[in-house]
Amino acid sequence: MDGWTEHVIWWHVYPLGFTGAERVAVDGEPVPRLRSLEPWLDYLLDLGCNGLALGPVFASATHGYDTVDHFRVDPRLGSDEDLRWLFEACRSRGVHVLLDGVFNHVGRDFPQFRDVLEHGPSSRWASWFRLDPDAGGPDGFGYRDFEGHHELVALNHDEPEVREHVVAVMDHWLGVGASGWRLDAAYAIPQPALRAISDAVRARHPDAWLVGEVIHGDYPAFVHDGGLDSVTQYELWKAIWSAINDRNLHELAWTLERHDGFVGDFVPMTFVGNHDVTRIASRLDDPELLGHALAVLFGVAGVPSVYYGDEQAFRGVKEEREGGDDAVRPAFPAGPDELAPQGWPVFHTHQELIGMRRRNAWLAGARTSVDHVANEQLAFTSRAGDDAVTVLLNLADEEHRFDADREAQVVAGAGGADPWLVAARSWKVLR
Repeated sequence: MDGWTEHVIWWHVYPLGFTGAERVAVDGEPVPRLRSLEPWLDYLLDLGCNGLALGPVFASATHGYDTVDHFRVDPRLGSDEDLRWLFEACRSRGVHVLLDGVFNHVGRDFPQFRDVLEHGPSSRWASWFRLDPDAGGPDGFGYRDFEGHHELVALNHDEPEVREHVVAVMDHWLGVGASGWRLDAAYAIPQPALRAISDAVRARHPDAWLVGEVIHGDYPAFVHDGGLDSVTQYELWKAIWSAINDRNLHELAWTLERHDGFVGDFVPMTFVGNHDVTRIASRLDDPELLGHALAVLFGVAGVPSVYYGDEQAFRGVKEEREGGDDAVRPAFPAGPDELAPQGWPVFHTHQELIGMRRRNAWLAGARTSVDHVANEQLAFTSRAGDDAVTVLLNLADEEHRFDADREAQVVAGAGGADPWLVAARSWKVLR
């Protein structure tokens, strides 16, 4: 791992929610809500991040993942010029921008599919989709959708024109300012198609970072066979909060060993929150242990991402129903000075740990070993060459002493949400 991706730490924003945009597309002139992100760019930098990972920004019918035009900014967020302005505002501050590419499926108002709805399987664009002419139904035919969501029409990636379309979209926006792409639902796209797309994009933009959303499955295969740089590390996400809640740090130790195996092949994208999951402050049974979760996130290899609001201990529970994502995709105020005061201590904890990460950029590709594990205690060390960071976790109500046989910089969960850094041959950690 080298280049700018070794140093990037993302602040992840879901723009439609963040800016308070309407829930469904509306007629009228574009509203330049993307420009309301400007005061938050300095906040992003104050946090210690240097990357802005944007959720969907392209024209869609509702939540952004039902795209109708990949080449046009959603009018609820502004115009193409507003997105270009945001690229430049970020570039002037040294901030990279990651775009969310929804290329596995499209909305029913996607022009090519509208033509299919009008002309049926005889449409010029029929090969872009996986149609079932004999299925009947209200459209007169059936089609493959995304995981049972009828309004999300799956694309046929075996069709060369579909792959060419995806490449053209990625090429266009990389050319005007994006630094990379998150490929939504990459696990649902055939790996040969991913490889063809990523190879074509990389030939034109060799420094672009391509990360696939992969929830479960063979992570290395999506990198090697799909041609991606990275995938989302959901295994680590789940193990962090689950092990803390169950007071079973053996689960986390096992996952750290798997994580280290992945790092031998590629550097995963790591996180404790995103737009699709319950917020970490709500997920933890004891929110005072949030600092322990963060110590793991920033103490192991990976490309870390902080979901907007998590750094302020926002709460929100994802529910499996229509509108069930709303609680984890809230609007933000006009500027940081309007945030509630109770969130700032957690912000400062993030600052401290991200600062440690920045001073030790080698952690991005570090190798991790577990030094000690019990139900409520865990010590692990991430190292590269002569550099080492040791993370200590103690979930018990009583103090626990970890004995060290080497000097190391230490990230220790002490007093819940306030991990701290020391350098010593031996140390004491208080819950």
